[in-house]
Amino acid sequence: MVTQTPLLISESDATTKLREIFASVDAMSCPHRLNFHLHTVHSDGKMQPVDLIQQAIALRLSDLAITDHHAIAGYHDAKQYLDRFTSQSNAPDSLPTLWSGIEVNASLIFTEVHILGYGFDPEHEALQPYLHSKTTAGLDYQATSVIKAMHLAGGLAVLAHPARYRRSPEDLIPAAAALGIDGVETYYGYDNSDPWKPSPRQTEEIRYLAESHGLMHTCGTDSHGFKISKRL
Repeated sequence: MVTQTPLLISESDATTKLREIFASVDAMSCPHRLNFHLHTVHSDGKMQPVDLIQQAIALRLSDLAITDHHAIAGYHDAKQYLDRFTSQSNAPDSLPTLWSGIEVNASLIFTEVHILGYGFDPEHEALQPYLHSKTTAGLDYQATSVIKAMHLAGGLAVLAHPARYRRSPEDLIPAAAALGIDGVETYYGYDNSDPWKPSPRQTEEIRYLAESHGLMHTCGTDSHGFKISKRL
């Protein structure tokens, strides 16, 4: 049996634990307990991974994921720092768990969407087409391929910010569900408010659609600036 620490969760247990976390998500979960949508300088964010983790520790987050676009170098840098910090801490159980994460562009019913991946094996061969800091093409670009790759790598796939696309959530969420997606980013701040909070109208609509199709809910600030507690 693999010993569980604030950082190390065996791949066989990862999706089970994530499902438990996502089952608890509500409008108050983010950004002071959970944050599953964060960017660093390894894609289009402004924050160094170490600074991001330091903020997560200061906020006493329980769980988070760095979801850089088509890149996982930020996750590796942050994990290395958090592993070292945990080994020197007098209270390692109080530190956040960092999950593997990524954000991938994909085509869903002829619309470009973003698919978030969580809890996957970063070294799995199925993910390799999506780790080159650029949007893929052809079959790899199709949402069905992205979702399949996340699952083959032992992770979960989530439709990011469903109300930000050319097609409506009413079109996109059922289509994603039909392809086997696991969840949707239900709690998202579409108006970039400060302090961050999920947008009520979109949240109500998306939560209803997600539950209608048996999908999980996630939340995240989609931080691109210097504070993980807001988007910009």
